[in-house]
Amino acid sequence: MPVTEARVSNTLAMGIRLGMSEDITQAPQENPTKDTSQWVTGDEPMTGAQRSYLHTLAQEAGAKVSDDLTKAQAFEMIDDLQQQTGRGE
Repeated sequence: MPVTEARVSNTLAMGIRLGMSEDITQAPQENPTKDTSQWVTGDEPMTGAQRSYLHTLAQEAGAKVSDDLTKAQAFEMIDDLQQQTGRGE
């Protein structure tokens, strides 16, 4: 297959892009979280994902979970249960 100017240009552009991506630094593993009392939607009902994960953690920890928690309450309980079960490490 003959090498064309466009093909060479595309190959160089791809190489430059690939080389640049190697210099990108990784984001920190932990994201700082805002205090749950500051959450705009913290008083809304917990999400389905929170409910599911919370029940999984509660089962492992032998804890009881209410289904009428707010997003903020669920977040805090998930954090506590992760510490108890070792999943938060």
